[in-house]
Amino acid sequence: MSDLYSAMYNPDVLTCLANLSSDEVFTPPEVANKMLDMLPEDIWRDSSATFLDPACKSGVFLREIAKRLIEGLADEFPDLQERIDHIFHKQLFGIAITELTSLLSRRSLYCSKYPNSKYSISRFGDTSGNIRFKRIRHQWQGGKCVFCGASESEYERGDALETHAYEWIHTVKPEEIFGMKFDVIIGNPPYQLSDGGNGPSAIPLYHQFVEQAKKLNPRYMSMIIPARWFAGGKGLDEFRTHMLSDKRIRQIVDFESSKDCFDGVDIAGGVCYFLWNRDCPGKCHICNISGTENVEDTRYLDEYPIFIRSNRSVHILRKVLTQESHFMDEIVLSQKPFGFRTYARGTDQPFPGAIKLLSSKGFGYVARTEVDKNSDGIDKYKVITGRFVPSNGELDVKPGEGYRVMTTPRILLPGEINTESYITLGLLDSETEAKNLKKYIECRLPRFLLRQAISSVNINREVFKFVPLQDFSKVWTDEELFEKYGLTDDDISYIVYLIKPVKVDDNNNE
Repeated sequence: MSDLYSAMYNPDVLTCLANLSSDEVFTPPEVANKMLDMLPEDIWRDSSATFLDPACKSGVFLREIAKRLIEGLADEFPDLQERIDHIFHKQLFGIAITELTSLLSRRSLYCSKYPNSKYSISRFGDTSGNIRFKRIRHQWQGGKCVFCGASESEYERGDALETHAYEWIHTVKPEEIFGMKFDVIIGNPPYQLSDGGNGPSAIPLYHQFVEQAKKLNPRYMSMIIPARWFAGGKGLDEFRTHMLSDKRIRQIVDFESSKDCFDGVDIAGGVCYFLWNRDCPGKCHICNISGTENVEDTRYLDEYPIFIRSNRSVHILRKVLTQESHFMDEIVLSQKPFGFRTYARGTDQPFPGAIKLLSSKGFGYVARTEVDKNSDGIDKYKVITGRFVPSNGELDVKPGEGYRVMTTPRILLPGEINTESYITLGLLDSETEAKNLKKYIECRLPRFLLRQAISSVNINREVFKFVPLQDFSKVWTDEELFEKYGLTDDDISYIVYLIKPVKVDDNNNE
């Protein structure tokens, strides 16, 4: 009887569920168990420990917790039914995200979608048991929900349609939902809501589930969420800052490709799950998983100003930083390098004393007197690149495809300047130095180091903080750079795997 669940579910129906969408993903039982493995073993022998899943979909977390408690509490409750009743009534709680998933979760946990029926393995006095679903209304203000940011035009629906107003994040006092504290809060929350625009414009939700859980101050928290928060971005910058500075995050398991975690589910940027340990702050053990490869390290999440996701990348970066003290952020010009905004165009025709102004629309002409920043650089050579990471930050790039990191740089001649549509990588006295800088930044290693500091779709001076300055009187190749910094064959193969070679056509464009 201690093997109750495995006996009743063979094969396990929860391994066969089709996902609702890439925004609401069912957690495979094996993933749920790996998350539970991060919790201390003695918690399964603690009859006073309480567990909450605030985003029940299949009920897999509560079911797998129940299996562990049924085994762990056998000595304290020798009678199986007494043990089950204690666990289900006193220890396990859930909040379903829809009415349908509430029925599915109850079926998974209680073996009956109605836990007051004769088929339930633990009888309750109502149809919900400890897995509740309450239809919640969005609170509209200015066309947006004040809690989750949902668009009124998209989600003001009748009773026949799901509103996706999740109870856990539509209250300022989540502790009042069950009126109790929890030792463990664990789950796989909904990831985002459409705001009526294209996919990239969707509103992230998962961070709100994490923040609400922290309000209850559990002993442990574990959630599986998209890894986009590593880079910040829409609605995630403050969350990212808080997470990286939170020493209570003790473990992160990171999947560069979501398909390595969720079979057949493609989530741009991958996914991760973490363990938050209230009473034991310290360094975070990070495990990067890519295919069959696991790379592990223990470090502080805020070791560098920018979070570096890959342990292998950190290993390479440390080799570079120990040998260098000057980096390219010292020569890259700041925003609006010559004083011209992105929309500046100049005139179509040249005039006496005019200089060329490059915008996203091509060259126009302006007077020297209009240059109100870095005017001493007008008659120097410049190396420039676009101010955005290609392809909307390359979040959709699959592992192995390779990253460009930046648009192909180009050289501007003396008498040519650029608007802030471009980043000016340096002002050079000679054409030779300009060509050598361009060739250097096109090498794989500098772009690899550049990528470590990029936390959004933007490229600015700050993201060059890890790219070493070199002597640009000479040509640099990757082979020379690899040797200079003592990179191993394994380091080199990783960089080559990750970073695309630059291809340049006759027009200096990729």
